[in-house]
Amino acid sequence: MSCESKSQKETTVLIETSLGNIRVKLYDDTPAHRDNFIKLVEEGYYDGTLFHRVINEFMIQGGDGTSKNAPAGKRLGTGDPGYTIPAEIVYPKYFHKRGALAAARQGDQVNPEKASSGSQFYIVTGKVLNPQQVDQMERQMQMQQEQSLFQSLAAGHREEIIAMRKARDMQGLQLLQDTLIAQMKKQIEKEGKRTLTYTQRQAYTTVGGTPHLDGEYTVFGEVVEGMDVVDKIQQVETGAADRPVTDVKVIKMKVEK
Repeated sequence: MSCESKSQKETTVLIETSLGNIRVKLYDDTPAHRDNFIKLVEEGYYDGTLFHRVINEFMIQGGDGTSKNAPAGKRLGTGDPGYTIPAEIVYPKYFHKRGALAAARQGDQVNPEKASSGSQFYIVTGKVLNPQQVDQMERQMQMQQEQSLFQSLAAGHREEIIAMRKARDMQGLQLLQDTLIAQMKKQIEKEGKRTLTYTQRQAYTTVGGTPHLDGEYTVFGEVVEGMDVVDKIQQVETGAADRPVTDVKVIKMKVEK
């Protein structure tokens, strides 16, 4: 099968906003996220919602169902359809280059499985990095990998840790910490240290993106038209909790086969 015929089969969605139109394609190898996004679009879930969190040179975020007709100044970002989607992190094939469409989620402490919000999404803007900055980002990713693994292992000993803290058993805590660090290192050896591929480095030093999010969130599509509109949105004035001072609305979304 040719690449052209494959790309023709990918689903695209037109996002009509108050600042212009954005067209995204949805990846077929993140099927749960693709199908859920299509379902919500066809139900009109997103129509009238806001881009409620906008950070210049980072990303624009939308999909909070409670943002429809939200009064000025109201803090947004907790609305969803009442379910999550299991992570489909196809990494490093899909990463946080400029224009990537990804699913928002709760943090690792309450969501170690990295399950995605049922509706909230973001589009990456990011910035162009020099090779030294990319090296630094790679080191940060590796530290994040270690921290995430350590926290996940420690979560399995929560009651034991609490008991030792109450008993002020510093020696026991130190021994457990050493054991968990050894387990973490063994696990990293098994799954491999997180590194950036040549393709990622090329993207981050030419078009830009946000590499520190790689491998942590599900990327399930990308912008194919309308990045100029995404740029307009990322540059709007924002207030508390990064909410635009003047609402940026999703007027309508439409699935295009």
